[in-house]
This record gives sequence, structure tokens and C-alpha cells, in this order.
Amino acid sequence: MPPKPSMPPKQPMPLMPLMPASARAAVVCAAALLLAAAAPAHADGGGSPAWSVAPSTGSGTRPAQDGRPAFYAEGAPGTVLQDTVAVTNPGPKPRTVSLRGADAGADAGADNGKDTGAWIRFAQRQVKVPPRTRAEVPFTVAVPEDAVPGDHPGVIVASGGGRTVGVRLHLRVGGPTLPALTVERVRIDQGAGRITYDLVNRGNTVLKPKLAVHADGVFGTLLDRPARPLPVELLPGRRVSLSEPWPDIPALDAADVRLTATATVPGGTRTRARDTATASARFVPWGAVVGGAAALLAVAGGALHLVRGRGRDARVPEPESGAERERGQGPDTARELAAAGTGEEL
Repeated sequence: MPPKPSMPPKQPMPLMPLMPASARAAVVCAAALLLAAAAPAHADGGGSPAWSVAPSTGSGTRPAQDGRPAFYAEGAPGTVLQDTVAVTNPGPKPRTVSLRGADAGADAGADNGKDTGAWIRFAQRQVKVPPRTRAEVPFTVAVPEDAVPGDHPGVIVASGGGRTVGVRLHLRVGGPTLPALTVERVRIDQGAGRITYDLVNRGNTVLKPKLAVHADGVFGTLLDRPARPLPVELLPGRRVSLSEPWPDIPALDAADVRLTATATVPGGTRTRARDTATASARFVPWGAVVGGAAALLAVAGGALHLVRGRGRDARVPEPESGAERERGQGPDTARELAAAGTGEEL
């Protein structure tokens, strides 16, 4: 057998010089600061993970936020709907959380509201959640007898420990669906280079609108933008002010702008809402017009001044005196005067 190759002798590892005690202390402090900066922040300021609120997923230990993203309910006027909200406290200290209902789009600090927020009732308005525990709080939504059919979005609002959290409640009251959308107050802002307008949901369903923009000028099409989704969710009865950029707006032209808004009712239906509004504008570069007018006035003023100066230079001859007339008489004139009164024939 061939001899095994000899292994090179192991080299001793170089010894690292010992750091002074002061330097070692500085390194330890720096590492501690880095670890503290890498630690996650706590939203409730209590030194523990923040509590959360979400639709309940039923029994078990799975966090509620892993289930439904929002509450969904549907019923006819006069019915009472039931559901459960879960408040999870993962921290080591107990947490007290207050619950209330609110209308969608309302201020988080406002009252319950006049619509869905006023229809929500909790089994407990205030719940104390032990450490590392999830509390289940039942609630009901009492739909009034005279409730208007359609969508009535609301919010379950939870407050505690300096935090306020909301979960959407999508409520649909049974009855005919009436989508209606209008485009209003169309304005063309030449200085800002944009088209401003309002969208109004005049129906009873939540709408996600699309907008198409078209503009014609004297010499042809200026804008032609196909329908595109807008980043808004228009609740029933709500108005929103939006704008369309027009960076290359003409400086000299006459334009007719047409906005067409469409929306399909969520839920897979083919029911659509549609409306069109127009506006006209005349684009005139007033700076150039004013400057040109000033130049014309200056030229006209100079010409008038020149004409008046020439008029003053043209002198009118004065009438001659008697002596000048006599000096200016010729021989024929003298002979005529001598013969005058002699009876001679001239």
C-alpha cells in the first residue's frame, strides 16, 4: 500500500491581545445598546406586546387575526344579528379595553353614530383581559324596521392603553339594490394643470368607481384616458372631491372636457352605476396678450406724438401789410391806377 501522506503540523492559533478593562466595558455597553435597538417596539407603551382586536374564530388558541379580516352580516329590516369580537392580550399584565360601535368613515373619537354604529350592542362595553389570554365578547346588530335596504358599513372600535383599533363591519340590509353615482362640480384649473370634480354616491350600496377622461380642443383630441379604478370606496350618501392631473394643459385653445364615472356593485352582480359630466374652458395666454397690447399702445402713442410735432412745425403765412402790397405792385398795376378817373378806356 502506498504510504499515507504526512499531515502538516498544526499551527498554533495566534493569541489575541487582551483588551483593557475599560475597553471591554465599552464593547459590552455597545452590544447592549444594539440589542435594545433591535428589540421590537410596543405600541401600548406598557413594555409588553400590544393587545389586538379582531372577529372571533371560535374556540381554540389560534389568534383571531388569522381568521376573518372583518365582520360580515346580512339581514332584513327588523332582524337582530349576532357575532363575537375577540380581544387578545399577549402581554404579562392584564389589559382593560372598551368597546363601541361607529359608522364607517366617522371620526374615531366621535359618538356611535346615527346608522350602524347606533345599532350595535355589546354584552360588555368594557372587558378586562388577563395576561396571555383572549376574551370573547358577543354583540348584536339590531336592524331597525325602517332601515333603508342596501349597504350600511360600520366599525367595531376598541380603545385601551392609549390605543384605538377598529375592525370593519360590512352590513347589508335586505331589499332592492339601488346603485346611483353622479359626477358634479367639474372644474378645469389651468394654473394648477388639473381637472377637479366631485363623486357622489346617491344610491344604497358601496361603490368602487372608475373614471374615464376625454377632452377635445379646436384642432383635435387633447386627452383620451380610458376608465381606470379610483383609489376610493364610496359609501352610500357620501361625497368625495378628487382631481385628475393635466400637466400638458394647452396655453392657447378652447377645450371641452367630459368625465365618465362607472361603478359595479360588489358581490358579483352586473348592476352598474354610471354618470357623465362636462365642462368647457378657453385658454388664453393673458400675459402675452397684455404685453402685446401695451406694445401697440406705445407704438400708437409715438405715432401720435410725431404727427403733432410735424403739425407744429408747419407755419401758416401771415397776411401782407399795405406797404408790402404796394412794393409788390407791378407796372401794369401802376398804369391802371393812373388811368383811373380820366375817362380813358382801360
